[in-house]
Amino acid sequence: MRVLLCLLLLPGLAVAEIYRWTDANGQVHFGQRPAAAGARQIEVKPQVVERDQLTREREERANRFYDARREEQAQASAVAAERQAKRAAECQELRRRLGNIPEGYSYYRTDANGEREYYSDQQVDTARQQLQSQVADRCS
Repeated sequence: MRVLLCLLLLPGLAVAEIYRWTDANGQVHFGQRPAAAGARQIEVKPQVVERDQLTREREERANRFYDARREEQAQASAVAAERQAKRAAECQELRRRLGNIPEGYSYYRTDANGEREYYSDQQVDTARQQLQSQVADRCS
């Protein structure tokens, strides 16, 4: 990655204008703008650094390691996001079910024969308490 960045920046450095001049005390200066009347533009060639085989192999191993690490992190993030979405959906469903138990209503379920079996007030209160407990545990 760093090598690629350096390669992209090298052409920009090669076209930069560099000036050289000598001041009244005989000291040589360099700059991007000519500061004195006698400044002349010089050509600066970038230094090419050759890497040996071991260095290239080491860089390749490091890149493979970093790529694998990034992949692991991406997978972990995806799993965490999926887990969070599942938990949010579960909380939403628990809250919806809790909201469907307002005070003072009769609740029933239909049995196998299609007849209604009504819940007692105690059963409704128990169901409400269980849902409130589940919301408190899973949605905090």
